[in-house]
Amino acid sequence: MKVHEYQARQLLADAGVPVPKSQVVESVDAAIKAYSEIGGQAVVKAQVFAGGRGKAGFVKLVNSADEARKAADFMLKNRMVSPQTGAAGIAVKKLLIAAAVDIESEYYAAVVLDRAKRVPVVMVSREGGVEIEVVAHRNPDAIIKRWLHPTLGLLDFQCNQLVAALGFTDKEQMKSADAIIRGLVDVFYKYDCSLAEINPLVRTKSGQVMAIDAKMNFDDNAIFRHKVLQEMFDPTEENPMELRAKEHNLSYIALDGNIGCLVNGAGLAMATMDIIKLHGGEPANFLDVGGSVTKDGAIEAFRIILSDNKVRGILVNIFGGIAKCDTIAEALIAAAKEIGFKVPVVVRLEGTNVDRARQLLKEAALPVLIPAADLTDAAKKVCAKVA
Repeated sequence: MKVHEYQARQLLADAGVPVPKSQVVESVDAAIKAYSEIGGQAVVKAQVFAGGRGKAGFVKLVNSADEARKAADFMLKNRMVSPQTGAAGIAVKKLLIAAAVDIESEYYAAVVLDRAKRVPVVMVSREGGVEIEVVAHRNPDAIIKRWLHPTLGLLDFQCNQLVAALGFTDKEQMKSADAIIRGLVDVFYKYDCSLAEINPLVRTKSGQVMAIDAKMNFDDNAIFRHKVLQEMFDPTEENPMELRAKEHNLSYIALDGNIGCLVNGAGLAMATMDIIKLHGGEPANFLDVGGSVTKDGAIEAFRIILSDNKVRGILVNIFGGIAKCDTIAEALIAAAKEIGFKVPVVVRLEGTNVDRARQLLKEAALPVLIPAADLTDAAKKVCAKVA
């Protein structure tokens, strides 16, 4: 789960991290009012789940109510297009109006889960204000990392090393940086984050150290433990098909291709997408129906796949274990009759009850269902059908 910048700022503020005064608005009139209350120089920032806002023109410094009005009007009436949104862009429905700060230096600080070492890692850099991937590529030594103890968390000497790595020498600034890093780590643990990032962390010309942008992702499996995160969930920023899939315990991620995939098992789903690419096709989705899929769940999976107008063919790849092949075959036949497949469906089934599944498909005698001998055969057939 993701949250907006203004929500991440609030979680940091609750943990004692200093952030600029701000308000969230959803209209031009509200933006003018918010600016009037904040006063001076302010920044208007689109609140969307995508990066590249500044380069896209959706982060603007304003010095008057009229400038705030113009910025808000532009952002709320235009779709934001950046490398992370695709050519279609995304609609902006909320704006953050925040007091601007006079920046002297920009830094980076984050806590992420190191999946290789299976522990959280704190990362800091003196090169803030740009994507950390750019820094990692250009100058990997600029990123200082300290891995956290599984039970003890952030140790004092580690925090001291991270503050020193940021280059602070003034005692008050060092104290502030120490508190910010500890607050960031506290938020990471408290809310089961997979990412808690401040970029940039800044030192103002007056000597204050504060966070002026924040990004946070949370473990979906832990959201039930956090009422505050449940209240922050914004369904308007999510793909409607992905939300629909979640309601039926399906794992679905929309992609840009034209070959729909229905697979049981995340690893097998990724292998299926890889082999489609290998044979010249483009997957339209990642869809894992899981090991305990029911007939109704599988039928809903087909409905979700076919709701994507780009889909011109479907590859069904089931390795029956807990999910039995005959259950999928029954769902295929029922879906073909209920939904009415208008695209070819290539079917590869192996595993539990596969003989019965193949017999069911043979007896159904539906031309739209095309059997495949193995996964390679299935990939070649579906790619040929959509070519």
